Parts: sequence; C-alpha cells; structure tokens
Amino acid sequence: MKSSDRFNQAIAEFDLLNAQDPNSRMVDGEAVPFELFFANKMTEWVFHLDADASEVVRLAARCQHLCRWEIPRAEYPEGRVGYLTWRKDLKRFHADKSTTVLAKVGYDTTVIDRVRAINLKQGLGRDPEVQLIEDALCLVFLDQQFDDLIAKTDEEKMVRIIQKTWAKMSDQARQEALELTLSKEGTRLVKRALEE
Repeated sequence: MKSSDRFNQAIAEFDLLNAQDPNSRMVDGEAVPFELFFANKMTEWVFHLDADASEVVRLAARCQHLCRWEIPRAEYPEGRVGYLTWRKDLKRFHADKSTTVLAKVGYDTTVIDRVRAINLKQGLGRDPEVQLIEDALCLVFLDQQFDDLIAKTDEEKMVRIIQKTWAKMSDQARQEALELTLSKEGTRLVKRALEE
C-alpha cells in the first residue's frame, strides 16, 4: 500500500470512529458529531500553524480525542485529582485506540510509537511536534469551546484556566490566540488573565 493510501485510510478510520459520537455540534444548521468536528478543527489548526506538518503530526491531530465520549468526566470524582486522573486515562485511551487503527492499516511500529508519544504529550516543551499539537489543542479550545466553559465556570477559576492555557502555548500560538475573534466576555477574561 502506498504511503498516501495508508494515510488516507487511517484518517478515514479515525473519522468513522469519531462519527459515532452521540454528542453533536451545530455547524451551518447541521448536527455534526462533536469529536468529528473537533478532529477536523485540530487538522485545520495544525495546517494553519505549519503547512508542512509531518505525517505523524497530521495523524496525531486527527486522533487526539479519538472516541473521547467513551470515558465521560462524570465517571471520575469531582475536583482536581479526579480531573487529572481522567485526563491521564484519556491520553492512554486515545493512544491505544490510535495504535489499533494505525496497525490495522499497515503502519510500522516507528510511526505508531511516534503518534503514541505525541498523543501522550511526551517531550512537551522540548519536542516541536508535540508543541505543535499542544498549540492546536489550545487554539481549538479558545476558538470553539471557550464560551461553553465560561458559561459554567466561575470567573476566578476561568482566569486560572486561561493563564494555564497561555503558559502551554508557543509564542506563535499566543499571537494567533490574540487575533481570534472572541466574545465580549471571552475578550474581557483573557485581558484580565494576561494582566495578572
């Protein structure tokens, strides 16, 4: 199988799985499975940040939240410890799911291990490809999920979330974030978070 065929098959498999998400987002008047929507936004941001992103990064972008709805946050205790445990379990779950798909379509262990490492955020802060995925994640959050979180989070906590998000981003991603068209409340909170 040619590399391009294998890549396209992997993307199609990821999309098929994410299309099963029972949660949806309205896009141009049509309900789209949320994780399929999210994966497409990740791909868009990766290409926006780096038009020459490698194949492994493009694969990692598409499977970053693969089948996330299968492990709901509600199954974990409230609070920071429960949240961090959920996030850790999710990263492993996404990496395992992506491994199954990539092996099925014929990728070798070198590619599979690299996509896993990116999904698990190994080398964050040192590895440019891991940073690229982290930047895309942060920008999708700010661009697509920000107001939803603002609506259910108190202001002090929201300010801390913005500050933590900002700290994880590269200078390039921060510049992109400043150019986003945010809601009035989102803009106010970002301004406050960055001034403190």
